[in-house]
Amino acid sequence: MELIVSLLSGGLLQASVTTMVVFTLIATHVTIVAVTVYLHSAHRSLELGAPLKHFFRFWLWLTTGMTTKAWTAIHRKHHAVCETPDDPHSPQIFGIKKVLLEGAELYRASAKDQELLKRFGKGTPDDWLERNVYTPHSAMGVTLLALIDVALFGAAGLTVWAVQMLWIPVLAAGVINGIGHFWGYRNFECPDAATNISPWGILIGGEELHNNHHTYPNSAKLSVKPWEFDMGWFWIRLFQTVGLAKPLSTGPVVQRVSGKHAIDIDTAWAVLNDRFRIMADYAEQVMAPHVRAEAQRIGVSANGLFKRAKSLLMRDEALVDEAERAQISKLVDVSPVLKTLYERRLALQAVWAKRGGDAEVMLAAFKQWCHDAEATGIQSLRDFVAELKSYTIPKLATA
Repeated sequence: MELIVSLLSGGLLQASVTTMVVFTLIATHVTIVAVTVYLHSAHRSLELGAPLKHFFRFWLWLTTGMTTKAWTAIHRKHHAVCETPDDPHSPQIFGIKKVLLEGAELYRASAKDQELLKRFGKGTPDDWLERNVYTPHSAMGVTLLALIDVALFGAAGLTVWAVQMLWIPVLAAGVINGIGHFWGYRNFECPDAATNISPWGILIGGEELHNNHHTYPNSAKLSVKPWEFDMGWFWIRLFQTVGLAKPLSTGPVVQRVSGKHAIDIDTAWAVLNDRFRIMADYAEQVMAPHVRAEAQRIGVSANGLFKRAKSLLMRDEALVDEAERAQISKLVDVSPVLKTLYERRLALQAVWAKRGGDAEVMLAAFKQWCHDAEATGIQSLRDFVAELKSYTIPKLATA
């Protein structure tokens, strides 16, 4: 009886509050790493060693009750139909309050959809453990975790367990799926509403850089700017040093060749592959200087017409609402140069839309775009075209 009372009062460790807090932070961080590093390999962005894959699979079963197949399938569908009524958890469809507060419920509802799991869950583990333990007995893992926490910390272990249970539903299902598609900054105009919540992806393992992830889902590295940091990439590199991880992609592989002025098929493909970075450069190098100059020239910056002008003129057409479209119309009506830059931007994206057809057709369209851009006489556009001509696809080294 005394042993039971002792276990319930302080557990096997008789730990201090500080120790329990440190333990909880470490345990929840491991869970975040499991999601960011292991589950995001659903995009085939990296290979993990078998011991590491099984540890993460076991850990997620223990701490979340999630199965690899369900999470992977839901995540893949989210990317495939993002911001549409078929998206499992878009705040643009369900509303920010629903996803932020009830993201876990949306996940569980999708996890019951067998057709979704079958279609998007291909290539996930299907061994004896998955079929006989992890999938049919998902509640067993979190129950076992509760017993472990109580054994270690006594009755206070239930608080530790509760925090572990809330960590993924709040931070991943709520914050990332909710805020990550509603508020924040965007490095790239990807065709969905994904945003970067913070440039320092520490608390959620790099998932905070959600706009970067949606732009380059096949990249194992989520940070793209010099000032951005993602903890997931830190762990991947650490695992790589001990032979337990191999990044397969960190974004488009393109090459810039100084002095290259000819446009060939490799130029067209390289520009296509790096199109999101290129459009970000277009925003900063071409659009932004002219927005500032036109605001000064016209002298109407005080009335708000040019507020957010750069981002509006670069915003993906699928995300422009009626009010924004009206403001774009006003901007291009008062400024012929901004109208030209806006039309050139749309025309370049139309060239990329031809990527599913004949390569020669796309090449011809790209050459025509470059010619038309240079013919505008706008120097920033001419400089931009010169940069595009320097793009090529790196040649693989041959023995």
